[in-house]
Amino acid sequence: MAGKLGAATMVKKNYDQQLNIETGPEQNSKPFLNYYPYEPTPYPVLEQLAKNIKLKPSDYVIDYGCGKGRLLFYLNAVFGVNARGIEMDDHLYFLAEKNRLYYLKQRPKSKNQIQFLCMHAEKYIVQPTDNKFYFFNPFSVSIFIKVFNNILESLEQFDREVDLIFYYPSIEYVSYLENRTLFQLTKEIKIEGEFEHDPNERILIYSYERAIMK
Repeated sequence: MAGKLGAATMVKKNYDQQLNIETGPEQNSKPFLNYYPYEPTPYPVLEQLAKNIKLKPSDYVIDYGCGKGRLLFYLNAVFGVNARGIEMDDHLYFLAEKNRLYYLKQRPKSKNQIQFLCMHAEKYIVQPTDNKFYFFNPFSVSIFIKVFNNILESLEQFDREVDLIFYYPSIEYVSYLENRTLFQLTKEIKIEGEFEHDPNERILIYSYERAIMK
């Protein structure tokens, strides 16, 4: 099954308007210890992500610190994936749910594919179907380690291939993955027009494959 829109059909458009959502910067999000302020992934970055990865409608994308849900709506529109956002800020969660209602007015068939949960990331119980995990520096490395351990626990119970996707990757995250885990770097996407000026403008994908771990 192909994506619902396809990345090519979404180029050079006002994405929020096309998706019937509002995911711009937010002034009312609250600061929390070890959790960082809301900042949506830029749409040009999402374009390049979509061009460089292959997602299927059977995939389950989990966005930790999803904010207003931009990444999830975009990937659902392009690939038809299942999408679940984890957001601890109740105000941002409210806005994500509001966006979901407006998004579904145009895409009612996606009703059962998109879900938002208002909770701390480390409290989320990773589901057996979850296989793509997205991070845009949502919290400190101490929280990340707890989240990562939850993913590992799920893999011990339900062995499967998964990808961890990092935009503007934290040095602490990368150091932990490289030195403390068996996950392997399988793809680096340098953001066109940005990486040349800022080497952090990239997407790293770390993968768990059954063959690696056995």
